[in-house]
Amino acid sequence: MTAARRVADRPGWLTRTARDHRRALRDAWQRLLQQPFGTLLTGLVIGITLSLPAALDAVIAGLDTAGYSWEGAYQASLFLKDSVSAEQGQKLAADIGHKPGIASSRYVSRDAALAEFRAHSDYGEALDLLQDNPLPAVIVVTPERHQSRDQAAALLNSLAKLPEVDQARLDQQWLDRLYAILGFVQQLVLGLAVALALTVVVVIANTVRLDVERRREEILVLKQVGATDAYIRRPFLYTGLAYGLLGALLALVLVSIALGIVAAPLRQLFKLNLDSGWLAGLPPRTPLLLLIAGPLLGWLTSHGTVSWRLIRLEPIKH
Repeated sequence: MTAARRVADRPGWLTRTARDHRRALRDAWQRLLQQPFGTLLTGLVIGITLSLPAALDAVIAGLDTAGYSWEGAYQASLFLKDSVSAEQGQKLAADIGHKPGIASSRYVSRDAALAEFRAHSDYGEALDLLQDNPLPAVIVVTPERHQSRDQAAALLNSLAKLPEVDQARLDQQWLDRLYAILGFVQQLVLGLAVALALTVVVVIANTVRLDVERRREEILVLKQVGATDAYIRRPFLYTGLAYGLLGALLALVLVSIALGIVAAPLRQLFKLNLDSGWLAGLPPRTPLLLLIAGPLLGWLTSHGTVSWRLIRLEPIKH
């Protein structure tokens, strides 16, 4: 009866697991607090390492958002044939404005085009010498903003094939160059992130390895009394998790400071006028990536490092 009662009073698997994890977490926390300078220094190294790709990713995300808003600047200038009258040009502009995917279309007559050219150029006196107006009538077309660049380009190219259109010019080369640069930088950031992630792995692995060596005798005693590798490994896993989390939080602080410093120069460089103010703070994906990557790298690195060390630490057999 007594034995049966002891079995009934024994905590279940879930309760035992939760208790073991609380013990391991408390053990890891106490050991980190025992060496605050070393803990902070390790976290700072990890934070600096993670902050560089995070900062570049934040800038790319912001420029990509800005690029989306700039897609409204995609325009096509449709130069009409001389045989197209003003009435026909106005009607054609109205018809184009009602097409799906077109935000606006504006007819510019030959006289209006000449006046605009005269106002924005230094050739006013030279234009007075011409007997005839050399400029054609133009329809300026702007696609809707929700379209991708490829969709907008395809739509504007189709308009360029209209029979009334003599020539078309798409004002998108500068934006295409921007996206080409962003694509290259994204690949660069990806490679840099992989390299720096390996650096974080090395830092955490070396720190955990030294911790294992300091507790070598304790681990051997635990092995002697039959403790499982999972039981011995658990406090080190929380230590690695704490290092990764601390590094991620410090990286967030460093990236926020860096973005605050470069916000004004970047706005001036790219002539940004965005209501979202993306350079004033971090885009949502950057903290999310850091808070996932840092602790995950710490946990996995600690698991691999401790598992390898435990294989080589076998209790002495008498």
